[in-house]
Amino acid sequence: MMNLNDVLIRPVITEKTTVQQEDGKYVFKVDRRANKVLVKQAVKSLYNVDAEKVNISIVRGKKKRNKFTIGFKPSWKRAVVTLKQGDKIDLYEK
Repeated sequence: MMNLNDVLIRPVITEKTTVQQEDGKYVFKVDRRANKVLVKQAVKSLYNVDAEKVNISIVRGKKKRNKFTIGFKPSWKRAVVTLKQGDKIDLYEK
C-alpha cells in the first residue's frame, strides 16, 4: 500500500482549473499507481475536506522535436476531485 503523502504530487494550476475551483473541482497530478480510493483518502488526510467524487485520467505525453531527434514528454495521471458543497481548499497558502 502507498503512503498517502506520496499519492498527491502537486496541484495543477491553470486558467481552466482555476475556473473549475469555483464549482468545487480541484485538479491534482497524482502518482501513476494511485486509484480513486487512495486519492479520496489523501485529500481527506492532507486538506481535511470530504471529496464527493474523484475522476482519474491519464494525460499522454506530447511529442517533442529537437532538430533531428524526436522524443516524448512523459505521461502522467490527473485526478479531478469534486468536493462536497461548502468545502474549499486553499492552494495558495504555502
